[in-house]
Amino acid sequence: MKEAGLVSATLRIYTSGDKNAYCTLYTFRDSSGAYEAYTFYQAQVLKVGDFGRTIYRSNQVLGIVSDSPLSDSAQSAAAAWLQSISDHVASPPIASYLPKNGQGPGTDRYTLGPEGFRWATQWEVPEAGGLVDQAGFNTGAEAMFAKYKIGKDSATLLLIEYPTPQLAELHLKHMQRAILGMKNGTSVERKGSLLSIVFAPTSQEYAEKLRSAVNYETQVTWSEPSTTATDPPIMSTLVKIFIATGVFMVVTVVVGIAFGGVRIITKRLFPGKVFDRKDQIEVLQLGLSSKPIDPTDMY
Repeated sequence: MKEAGLVSATLRIYTSGDKNAYCTLYTFRDSSGAYEAYTFYQAQVLKVGDFGRTIYRSNQVLGIVSDSPLSDSAQSAAAAWLQSISDHVASPPIASYLPKNGQGPGTDRYTLGPEGFRWATQWEVPEAGGLVDQAGFNTGAEAMFAKYKIGKDSATLLLIEYPTPQLAELHLKHMQRAILGMKNGTSVERKGSLLSIVFAPTSQEYAEKLRSAVNYETQVTWSEPSTTATDPPIMSTLVKIFIATGVFMVVTVVVGIAFGGVRIITKRLFPGKVFDRKDQIEVLQLGLSSKPIDPTDMY
């Protein structure tokens, strides 16, 4: 209970004639802790001789034990009321990974810590008890057990999910070393952030069939803002190119006229005073002709 994050527990007894119904409401810190408690409580309720039912809604768990069966309408009303007081957070995703075909009633167990793991292995699969140190609950791992039986085939499936594929790969190596000593055909495989361990399968074919039925698919998500890149129409691109070229040509002509015009006007108004001043022009003469060079001719 401490590991699951129990916040409070309230017991009420309801009487109708000589029949009694005992209702216990458990409130947990979050939906993960509530789901862990739910998987354990429902197995205990199944062992009660009288009518028993465990209802789970987000961070709330309601256990009902009565001297006689409750009507469907009463159970629906209890579930609706439980939903109304819950925090409406979904159950852990790993809860939906287990295959449904052949799953033993009340054998599914969810754990998010070593204490729950030890408790689950004690009743469901004792040989897995030695894997608690390799499971890596201190790194945020979550585990899910269930027993399966179809005809002559049977096995126990353990799923362990990690926050990242890198952690899953690290603990895969630990698990592989830990199960080397098991002689009952136990095997472990990794898919993304999920480890699947099949204990004591009646055959390796059934182990692979059970593992392939796990409802888990890896997904890559991009958390950064993104935009959809689209190519502009070719005609629009060509028009923009022609417009830009035309503007560049006009600017070139205007700048050229302005540069040349200012120079010509200045030379006309102030000859030899601003441009081509004799005292600032040096001429190298090779002497190939007898005519001397006049710097004023060099415009």
